[in-house]
Amino acid sequence: RDLEGWLCQRVGVPEHKVVQIYNGVDSTRFHSAETGRETLPVADFALPETVVIGTVGRMETVKDQVTLARAFVHLLSLVPEARNRLRLVLVGDGSLRARAADILEDGGATDISWLPGDRADVAGLLRGLDVFVLPSINEGISNTILEAMASGLPVVATDVGGNPELVVDGVTGALVPPGDPAGMAETLRTYVENPDLARRHGRAGRDRIEATFSLETMVDRYLEIYDDVLAGGVGR
Repeated sequence: RDLEGWLCQRVGVPEHKVVQIYNGVDSTRFHSAETGRETLPVADFALPETVVIGTVGRMETVKDQVTLARAFVHLLSLVPEARNRLRLVLVGDGSLRARAADILEDGGATDISWLPGDRADVAGLLRGLDVFVLPSINEGISNTILEAMASGLPVVATDVGGNPELVVDGVTGALVPPGDPAGMAETLRTYVENPDLARRHGRAGRDRIEATFSLETMVDRYLEIYDDVLAGGVGR
């Protein structure tokens, strides 16, 4: 809807020529772990008592992983008794990677963080998380949010761009202001202290994928548009 509004209001495309189709996600490749979490290739990250918070994406300014790093450090101060259980995973590479690592080091969190760079096994890594976070300052329709929801994870995302169209606040996850580490930390604390809520939101996210954001739904919508155009409908 955010992009649709920009096309119609700023670019001047006639409204009757714009139809919105959401991206679909491969809900077979991205699926919930069969039991608990899958094992991450890092010592102490797969222990049953740990709470693994993570994100996936190119580490550039628009994705703002430094806010998540700061939020994680702040979270440690909010729930110091949970430090032995908390873990952070930042998958991806880019100009922010070193800065995020420095923030975690300054916050005494290097030993409980994993920054592996680019990975080809994202689907499996998502199944090794408990909570997915997207800290971006701008987004369209995020494939990584869809992949996380398909993986049965609650999603904490910034309230920007298309994120509110994917994450149902209080149902499949939570929306937070961009660039607000303290607010993000408070939201993450809710999931750390209430794992049942995290699992419930994760299941609701998976249900939402199957109902609205599957590849099959996306293809059906494209076919409807093609049929309508051939019949002299939309876009004429």
